Amino acid sequence: MVRIVEALGGRLALQIQWQGGDLERVINVRHSALHESLARSFLALPDWVLAPEVSFSIRGERGVIDIFAWHAATRTLLVIELKTEIVDVNDLMGKVDRKRQLAVEIGRERGWHALTVAVWVIVADSKTNRRRVTAHGTTLRAAFPADGRSVAGWLREPRQPIARLSFWPDARDTGTRQDLATVKRVRVPKLAAA
Repeated sequence: MVRIVEALGGRLALQIQWQGGDLERVINVRHSALHESLARSFLALPDWVLAPEVSFSIRGERGVIDIFAWHAATRTLLVIELKTEIVDVNDLMGKVDRKRQLAVEIGRERGWHALTVAVWVIVADSKTNRRRVTAHGTTLRAAFPADGRSVAGWLREPRQPIARLSFWPDARDTGTRQDLATVKRVRVPKLAAA
């Protein structure tokens, strides 16, 4: 199969499914720890309702939103994508954009009638991830132009649609409480032109 696909100029990508989810996610402890750390930080923001691991199937598009959040006062939906490792930048941007486009419909199924949709890509802070983000800085800045440093203020008053990418401290120790003060200190490095 690989030889046939390559002869046609393609690339074969296989995905193992395990009980409805990616096998990689099922066994990825770091992803779960990042999830828990972020959810704990939202405890200081009672105006937000979080829905973890929201699956969808709309017009042939299928997937899972890591964290789907709703701010009723401003009728804002927030699609949060968690990445423990940056591997394929194009795939990341495509997946996030598809989720953003479908968010209003997904929210409506939950009784959330949104006026605004925002996206936030949260990347586990590591030297490798920072290097990969820097290597694709121009492209990622175009896809996620909002400054990651201002996320805490935006979460308190989500007034406009945003798309941002920011780093999150290593969350493997889920016994340590993270709060939004941590988010304020998270800084995306200056993104170098590719």
